[in-house]
Amino acid sequence: MEHFIKKYKIIVAYIHDLIAVFLAFIFSYLLRFNFDIPSEYAKQIWYVLPYLIIPQSIIFIYIGLYRGLWRFASLPDLKRIVLGAFIAFIFLILINYFLSNIPRSILFLFPILLIFFLGTNRFLYRFYKEGNFLKRKSGEPVLILGAGSSGKALSKELSLNKNYNIIGFIDEDFTLHGREINDIKILGGFDKLESTIKHYLINQVILTIPISKSLDRKKALDISADLNLKVLVAPSVDEVISGKLTFSRLRNVDVIDILGRDLINLSTKQLKTDINKQTIFLTGAGGSIGSELCRQIIKFNPSTIICMDISEFSLYKLEQSFSKINKKINFIYLLGDIKNSRHIDNILKLYKPSIVYHAAAYKHVPLLENKNVNEVLQNNVIGTYRLAKLCKKRKVEKFVLVSTDKAVNPTNVMGASKRLAEMVCEGLQEPSGTNFVIVRFGNVLDSSGSVIPKFRTQILEGGPLTVTHPKITRFFMALPEAAQLVIQSSVMGSGGEIFVLDMGNPVKILDLAKNMIKLSGLTKEDIRIKFVGLRPGEKLFEEILISGENILKTRHKKIFIAKTKKISAEWVNSLIKWVESVDVNDEKSIKKDLKNWVVEYKQS
Repeated sequence: MEHFIKKYKIIVAYIHDLIAVFLAFIFSYLLRFNFDIPSEYAKQIWYVLPYLIIPQSIIFIYIGLYRGLWRFASLPDLKRIVLGAFIAFIFLILINYFLSNIPRSILFLFPILLIFFLGTNRFLYRFYKEGNFLKRKSGEPVLILGAGSSGKALSKELSLNKNYNIIGFIDEDFTLHGREINDIKILGGFDKLESTIKHYLINQVILTIPISKSLDRKKALDISADLNLKVLVAPSVDEVISGKLTFSRLRNVDVIDILGRDLINLSTKQLKTDINKQTIFLTGAGGSIGSELCRQIIKFNPSTIICMDISEFSLYKLEQSFSKINKKINFIYLLGDIKNSRHIDNILKLYKPSIVYHAAAYKHVPLLENKNVNEVLQNNVIGTYRLAKLCKKRKVEKFVLVSTDKAVNPTNVMGASKRLAEMVCEGLQEPSGTNFVIVRFGNVLDSSGSVIPKFRTQILEGGPLTVTHPKITRFFMALPEAAQLVIQSSVMGSGGEIFVLDMGNPVKILDLAKNMIKLSGLTKEDIRIKFVGLRPGEKLFEEILISGENILKTRHKKIFIAKTKKISAEWVNSLIKWVESVDVNDEKSIKKDLKNWVVEYKQS
């Protein structure tokens, strides 16, 4: 059936073109004689036409005029039409020379009119099938938020998609208002959004505002959420150029879009100097932070990356993800426990890393709060101590501890253990030898155990979204951003610093849940929110600075230094003796004694 329809369309197009030849020839005479053709020239028309139409019909087939569909008529089709008209012009000259004395003006008028009759209907048909006036009557009406390069490219690509009817653009740049892109009008700024969606009954918008305009991007998302609009996000121009995505590969809005954080500017020159051709050692390499640190470090071409993790499966996944990287980097994947001094010492002795990134840690607050108190101290404190001491022994240039905002005024054992790990590194710092650098930041989006993937899963399952407390807040940053700032801090540090990352404004978890529901195209009636109460050791809000800490600016606008009280090596030795001597079965006493070592610790 499909084959028959195709043949039928070709026959119709063929007949149309023969009629076009006929009309072009007739109208060339009509125009020549002001629509009053003398009888002798009228006879000439009917005498010449068969000698013109028959060979022209063969030529049309020969030049491939029926290879493409009319709805996709484009420049190649126009070239074929012009070629056909030129050949017709040559035939007329031959007919004029051998058969009949045709007026000279006809010789020139005919090919021009032939191009007109052949081309006009083709392009009118395409315009009818895929032009704006039809598209605005079919497909789901949408607005494009952002009239930049991404918006322009997207509108062009979606013009061939019947599923979308692009009503217009919304952009905050008032100089663009009233202009058109690909025949689609820029309607105005965000103040026009509500009235436009009501007028055209729009339920969906497409976000093309670049990440570099984070405030405009966040504003667009906030307004869209308030108006209960479903938001689709277009890939960036860079993603399209790199071949990763096409503009038509729209995705649902992500949490990072909601946060509206700016792009990071790294000191590339310094990073290349410190990391290029160096051997880098990462603990906890299979975790969220560790694996992202690996991905970011790769960009600066180290000679070797040693990836160690206690989890075989995590290490396997990491190996698989890096197996296709086309760079001359020696990847070494090692199973290991940071508390195993003999194994760690052998690694440092054999590979001689210049920088150690220590991301291995137990971090799940409720799980660690009861029945696992001793284990979290052994791993996060003793493990850090042994690793740090061995780095000093093997003269590693720099040791970077990945810490957390939960170490600040901790209310849980995990936070207290991370604060102790910070203090261990501070106490081991000496004027010469290994430089210990500590980097402290908040929650990372999409990290293991994060609330974000939990919310996504709950939305897919139909809810409810579980929030511990209506007032709970958290700092968030994207995983690549966190890793980049850790690396930047590591090369800036000269030893003994606690670097604090700019986490932006705290995010209310309840608002985050509401926005995720709205921007999924759902309502509170579709997905309800359930309050389940604070979990063991959980705080209502996180902090970046401990009481009494001062903060200093650095040359990077997103990185600061927290000035703390000096920790002595003797204090560290005493701490380690206590941790190694605790009664593993008496968790109540351990928590009570923690107060003596972390004065800010308040048991929840």
